[in-house]
Amino acid sequence: MSIKRKRRFHAEVATSSLSDIMFFLLLFFLIISTLANPNVIKMTLPKAKANEKTNKQFISLSVTEDKKFFIDKEPVPFEALETTLMSKMNAQKDQTVVVRIPFNLQVQDLVDVLQIGVKNNLKFVIATSPK
Repeated sequence: MSIKRKRRFHAEVATSSLSDIMFFLLLFFLIISTLANPNVIKMTLPKAKANEKTNKQFISLSVTEDKKFFIDKEPVPFEALETTLMSKMNAQKDQTVVVRIPFNLQVQDLVDVLQIGVKNNLKFVIATSPK
């Protein structure tokens, strides 16, 4: 009489290292997300020899080549630009407005934006790219 053994192969998935992998992926994406600047609208900026970087909190005012205005990536019509800027400045005191304007736009467009800052005593800085 032959004896049959009831040994069957059971497939198993080792899940002990999956938590380590998930932790490293989470850490990687958190580090990468802090390096990316979410307040950027792609445009070609004017070039300058001397550039300074700021670590202060700032409000980004971007103007595209087709004269669309964005405050911190939110589209704003030119007529409402001053009121929107003043409401953001009232919420956070002592901030700088970084103006990002393409190099091939007319000077009058830049002056129109800067007049809002002069009128309301705001600190405006023009963003440039390195030469």
